[in-house]
Amino acid sequence: MPLNYLMVKMLEKFKNLPLRTGVGIVVLNKKNKVFVAKRIDNPKNFWQMPQGGVDKGESFLNAAYRELEEETGMKNLEFIKEIEGTMTYELPEHLLGIIWKGKYKGQKQKWFLMRYLGNDNDININTNNPEFLEWKWIDLNEITEVVVDFKLHVYKELKEKIKKIIN
Repeated sequence: MPLNYLMVKMLEKFKNLPLRTGVGIVVLNKKNKVFVAKRIDNPKNFWQMPQGGVDKGESFLNAAYRELEEETGMKNLEFIKEIEGTMTYELPEHLLGIIWKGKYKGQKQKWFLMRYLGNDNDININTNNPEFLEWKWIDLNEITEVVVDFKLHVYKELKEKIKKIIN
């Protein structure tokens, strides 16, 4: 069989995969700067906000708090708002079958807005299972300039929704 035929069949299989249920968290500091971090598995100059999967039987909000603590060590948080609706992205073809052990084609996420009330030196990305190389606070307008392309539409929508909340 020609290689192209096999690749088309494989892509068709991946397109039928489900979306992973997840959460995302927009974390603001006291100056309304947004927390972003650079992933270990994609060390190019792409940054993302904390996000992760929802465990079976876990609420979206509990998953958000758990993911934040697991990824950043952040505990001292003020809940501001649950972002209306859900946001979805699909993985590009070259990542299908690789990310999440090949079980999902993308994510459907519930997002939350929170404020970090702790000190920056309490943030710890060197966790038991680290996901990030480094982190920083950036201006809300910059989030669409630093994100990987397949999540850009999600970050554009988030930026507009967050602006309305904090202004």
